[in-house]
Amino acid sequence: MRSNSRPQEFHDDFYIPIPLDTDNLTLFSPYLVPQDHLGSKAMFMSMSALMFFLFVAGTAINILTIVCTAQYKKLRSHLNYILVNLAVANLLVSSVGSFTCFYCFAYRYMILGPIGCKIEGFTATIGGMVSLWSLAVVAIERYLVICKPIANFAFKGHHAIIGCVIPWIIALCAAIPPLCGWSRYIPEGLQCSCSPDWYTTGNKFNNESFVMFLFCFCFAVPFTTIIFCYSQLLFTLKSAARAQEQSASTQKAEREVTKMVVVMVLGFLVCWMPYASFAVWMVSNRGEQFDLRLATVPSCLSKASTVYNPIIYVFLNKQFRSCMMKMIFCGKNPFGDDEEASSQVTQVSSVSSSQVSPS
Repeated sequence: MRSNSRPQEFHDDFYIPIPLDTDNLTLFSPYLVPQDHLGSKAMFMSMSALMFFLFVAGTAINILTIVCTAQYKKLRSHLNYILVNLAVANLLVSSVGSFTCFYCFAYRYMILGPIGCKIEGFTATIGGMVSLWSLAVVAIERYLVICKPIANFAFKGHHAIIGCVIPWIIALCAAIPPLCGWSRYIPEGLQCSCSPDWYTTGNKFNNESFVMFLFCFCFAVPFTTIIFCYSQLLFTLKSAARAQEQSASTQKAEREVTKMVVVMVLGFLVCWMPYASFAVWMVSNRGEQFDLRLATVPSCLSKASTVYNPIIYVFLNKQFRSCMMKMIFCGKNPFGDDEEASSQVTQVSSVSSSQVSPS
């Protein structure tokens, strides 16, 4: 289950980076036979069960987010439109990507063939990129509204539309090239999910340049944006808290947002850091040994974001959570959340906007 530097047989639709006792690697094609040489049946079944959970939970929670926003007028704020955009991207990944992986792990190979692999890889890439950049847009919105680097800035409908459209444009720029010859979509890890080719080098697909493009433009830029915006947000809120030490509401808002920011950043890192690190390591360490089972971990973590992103960005919002519980329990909220006119983040926005001068 480890790679070595020995040259392997090359195929346009897959790559097997492990030594096998045969000169015809087509016999081990991930599109034709179960990949039992990579792991036990129990491992494949466990992965299938995990993907089934992500498919069910991710699809349900994101549909619930979209329907809840449509049903309750008070949730149709400009910021929540971006969260709905995030939910749509997550729904795409969970309903297509996670379901495809569940099905293929159950059979222990990419039973849907090269076309199915390309569809799964494209869907996961475009959904993941929209999700990632939507998180960056949310961070930018919070920074502009609360920290007010631009005097009298108001986040309006056309800003929300731009914030929803741009992530899809960027995602298409990242997801289409492997279909057109710049890199390619092939089975990864246990060969039951697909992604851009992290493995091969020095071939006609120019994989190294594409991986570096993804790392720089689709990870480093949004990650830097998120860190900058949320760090400025924390500085602003702490200044407000120091200026109003006697205000219990200001102190509470500062603590709540600090907690949410930490959770948001950690969620982002858990989701995307393993994928980005693995891709860059593969490009920088050609020929080094690695366990293919570990290559499956980043894919699982990124698909798991379809579940924990809504939990972070929606369920930690009191207003959103209250409306969702009412919808689920037919007008009753068993958790007794406050019927506040605004969510935690909105509350902080009003506090900082009226009580903190722009820096």
